[in-house]
Amino acid sequence: MAANDTTPLIERRSIDYIPEAERHGRLLSQFTLWMGANLQITAIVTGALAVVLGGDVFWSLIGLLIGQLIGGGVMALHAAQGPKLGLPQMISSRVQFGVYGAAIPIVLVCLMYLGFTATGTVLSGQALGQLFGVSDSVGILIFASVIVLVTVLGYRVIHFIGRVASVIGVIAFVYLFSRLMSQTDVGALLQIRHFSWSSFLLAVSLAASWQIAFGPYVADYSRYLPNKTSSLKTFFAAGAGSVIGAQVAMVLGVFAAAMSNGQFAGHEVAYIVGLSGTGATAALLYFSIAFGKVTISTLNSYGSFMCIATIISGFRGRLEVTRLQRLVFVLVIVGTATLIALLGQHSFLGAFKSFILFLLAFFTPWSAINLVDYYCITRERYDVPALADPNGRYGRWNLLGISVYVFGVLVQLPFISTKFYTGPLVAALGDVDISWIIGLVLPAALYYVCAKKWHGTVPDHLILPIEQGAAPTTNGLAAQA
Repeated sequence: MAANDTTPLIERRSIDYIPEAERHGRLLSQFTLWMGANLQITAIVTGALAVVLGGDVFWSLIGLLIGQLIGGGVMALHAAQGPKLGLPQMISSRVQFGVYGAAIPIVLVCLMYLGFTATGTVLSGQALGQLFGVSDSVGILIFASVIVLVTVLGYRVIHFIGRVASVIGVIAFVYLFSRLMSQTDVGALLQIRHFSWSSFLLAVSLAASWQIAFGPYVADYSRYLPNKTSSLKTFFAAGAGSVIGAQVAMVLGVFAAAMSNGQFAGHEVAYIVGLSGTGATAALLYFSIAFGKVTISTLNSYGSFMCIATIISGFRGRLEVTRLQRLVFVLVIVGTATLIALLGQHSFLGAFKSFILFLLAFFTPWSAINLVDYYCITRERYDVPALADPNGRYGRWNLLGISVYVFGVLVQLPFISTKFYTGPLVAALGDVDISWIIGLVLPAALYYVCAKKWHGTVPDHLILPIEQGAAPTTNGLAAQA
């Protein structure tokens, strides 16, 4: 499973099926990619929210860990699909929604990742501004340029950046933890235990939602692994990297918020770096914060590109993506995110981020439907060539999948708690957002029952495109001879 030396540095494919001859990579790269994606400042801030919003240290740590394991399990189940199907994650949605119908959740996923890219760009811009002695706006533009470059280069470079980010992240976090331990009485903080269901469920929800958010694109980064790669090993490699990385970052955020005496919120980057003092060490930490955001922001931008290409190919039936067109796609995506970051870095961004978190409710049911269908209904027996044919096995619109999806979105609305929208049952639950639980469990159960009775034809085995003489192509799923 060693990487093929003849594999080009710049990725040649977009949303194509990956022929076995072009498969490469190791499971370790899944672990390092997702660890690097999670050892970053936004995860620290997310963990800190558990304390900032009223929780104590001990129960916040327990709640976050439980949430990581639940959400990480969902995320890793999607990752295991990559080597078997050789496809980007969202194309497989055509099985459940139809070739045209899959565009419904994909559009919302694009909006969400655009927002995540914008919020990450703001934090990275602050770090680069401090590092180079320039304004935050200039820092945002520098960071955006790096994201464009890495996204255009594609799969191999993204995995390489992930490995470097994981090493830098481990070093930075070990140092920050050592500084934090020397400045506060951790034992005393852990002894303060005031359990409340609302604060505990908040911590669980923060971590679970964080992990589930990776679901729509996690298979994009495992699809190049050889087809015979163990699904179980892929599950643990991607899941362990993501859970460990996120939990370490969120634990640091919990302790930082607990010892900050209210100084953390609104000054997250400066406060974290301030733990190390000033001078060269602070400069290195600003660099590590910015570099840590490169991985996750690139994943968001690359995932957005794949989603847009998937939508277009679904309606056109064939999509040729040249390297120049790929560059244009990426420039539009990152340019839009950068504009949002520049306009919203001072006030608008908070409200916009709430809107993006609100969008999480629109793809949690997608995740439930996709996983139930893949593991329980079709049991990995997909007709991959038919995913490109609106007149084929999966049709244009799958009313069963779409109906369950709409139900899954609507049933969450009473339980959503964001600044953008708050459901009528949230107050009765102690202002805790449990919509992600509702959005996973109910649509999964309903889809399983309905699909068992009314599901369309399922192949007897997994049908892959014919690969003999397969030259690199750029059309939708056209590795077929």
